[in-house]
Amino acid sequence: MSVYQLKSRFQNLLRPLTGRLARCGVTANQVTVTAMLISVAVGAWLMITDNKTWFWLIPVWLFIRMAMNAIDGMLAREFNQKSTLGAYLNEIGDLVSDTALILPFLWIAPFQSQWIVVIIALALLTEIAGLLALSVGASRRYDGPMGKSDRALLFGILGGWLAVDGFLPQWMVWLQPLLIALLLLTIFNRIRRGFVEVAKG
Repeated sequence: MSVYQLKSRFQNLLRPLTGRLARCGVTANQVTVTAMLISVAVGAWLMITDNKTWFWLIPVWLFIRMAMNAIDGMLAREFNQKSTLGAYLNEIGDLVSDTALILPFLWIAPFQSQWIVVIIALALLTEIAGLLALSVGASRRYDGPMGKSDRALLFGILGGWLAVDGFLPQWMVWLQPLLIALLLLTIFNRIRRGFVEVAKG
């Protein structure tokens, strides 16, 4: 199971807005690059500010970014905007954005910086594992349990909690090894199901 499985319903809600954007001349690549730049700006701001209230930006921006990710995909597929550059921008933009929005938690107790670095590295590897399926003849894999949408939900909750309380409870230190285990399972699932798909094909 993964939050990603709700994507089609979310896209249906955004389809009217996507159509209006296309008629206004907005391109998929513009949406992709804008989402990446704002993610970097949000992450950078949260790393330099001491006011934890600003972490409300995490859940708010992650929701908006999820909408923008759906919109750029629909613009590309449904309005003849697919391109090689767009494919690169989409994947690289996601990797940069994910990293930028997790980095601020490096200095948030009770998390430990070395664990957060491992989490970022494994988050990147989950997307690489999903992409590598294309090189062996399978489809791009989005399997969970800790894909991009699931990570967004988790860190959105953490950001909201931090903004409201100003700190995270000590028991959340155990969230780090749990998250690492779920990311490793996600990588395994994406590789395994890629193999299964190729074998069936």
